[in-house]
Amino acid sequence: MGRVRTTALAGAAALGLALCLPGAAQAATAPPQPAPGYRAAEGAKRIEGRPTSADAPLVAPGQVYADTMGPGERVYRLNLDDASSVYFSAVVQPPRGAKVGYSDGLEVEIISREGARCPNNPGRAGFGRDPVPLGAVAVRRLEEDADCQGAGVYFAKVTRTAARDSDQSAWPVELLLLREPALTAGSAPTTAPGVWPSASPTLPGTEPVDRTGGTGFNDARALGTGVWRDDLRPGQTRFYRVPLDWGQQLGLSAELSDARMTKPYGSASAGLTVALYSPYRGLVEDKDIAYGGKQAGLTLPKTAPVAYENRFADTDAVRGVRLAGWYYVAVTLGGKVAEFTEDATPVPLTLRMEVTGGPAGAPRYEGSLTAAGFGVGSDDRAAARDGLTAPEAAEAAGSRSVMRVVAAVGLSAGTVLLLVLGGWLLLARRGRTA
Repeated sequence: MGRVRTTALAGAAALGLALCLPGAAQAATAPPQPAPGYRAAEGAKRIEGRPTSADAPLVAPGQVYADTMGPGERVYRLNLDDASSVYFSAVVQPPRGAKVGYSDGLEVEIISREGARCPNNPGRAGFGRDPVPLGAVAVRRLEEDADCQGAGVYFAKVTRTAARDSDQSAWPVELLLLREPALTAGSAPTTAPGVWPSASPTLPGTEPVDRTGGTGFNDARALGTGVWRDDLRPGQTRFYRVPLDWGQQLGLSAELSDARMTKPYGSASAGLTVALYSPYRGLVEDKDIAYGGKQAGLTLPKTAPVAYENRFADTDAVRGVRLAGWYYVAVTLGGKVAEFTEDATPVPLTLRMEVTGGPAGAPRYEGSLTAAGFGVGSDDRAAARDGLTAPEAAEAAGSRSVMRVVAAVGLSAGTVLLLVLGGWLLLARRGRTA
């Protein structure tokens, strides 16, 4: 609250000063600054993939890597055990205004030393009209009597495709390898779930609360059940994150309000796009609708309850909710909207979310799921309640740790002081008695 009040006071002072200065009116009508680009992960390690497996650099689990690539292939080396499912993701970040087409996209696959593609591969993602951050995931899933189950060296291949008239420049790409421990012996389901509650979500109608989304997966703004307000400019994508525990489902809708029009009419066929991503950055579900500057909205299907056995389902939407953890929501306002609206005035966005069910009992893993980057804990729920990004949540957790240390030191010092005072009183009483 202190930071919010300080920011509000600083903003009010700046506004008052601007109104008193000559030229304030001209400054107020200055063109808006372009939206910030994708925020890279703090501590991301630079790496350079190779066009073939020869001398391919090693990617370790849990470490975020940063590379650049133009159209073509990049190969990376993986050292995998025989007791973990793994998820290798690549997120490409085209610059604002880059030209992309429907045939452009990203493909990620895991292959063996012998060159065989592992099952459940490849992961693919394609562009529409807009150069938005795009993620794809390759999976090595533990399963009996399947290929790619042994320990040893594997390779991850990332392929970027681009049409001749599309942007051919090198773009930043973010890489992340996550390792999911195996379940304890005898506790691993092997079949997809049967019936689950799939009714349309009943979404809240409470007063909206302002929450500004992030630029990507690394600074996505935390949300939970509620109604949330943000603003979007044409071509901009905002990222949010929602913690889903075992057994929980997510209902989600997005609405655009009326925009300030520069033409009597207009229409963008994919004016509003909403995409839901898994904790390992794989696409779960996406949907888009046309937007013509008037009130419009869409609702995603309610997710299946988060369950380990969802990985054996036939559809991507169910397979994608196989792990408890942070799920990501990306909302894009189509760039074509700029052709008939005022770019200086952003379009109001309203998100309605409802998390239902559970949390159910967690599967019994041989290792720590939280240490692997999955799961939902009390800190995650607190971050969703307070609307924190991952960097902000880490800072808050650090502050709490410092306060606990200070409190412990203060308690220890107080205890020592009481003992000393007690000793003095005892000596004084003995002295009086003598």
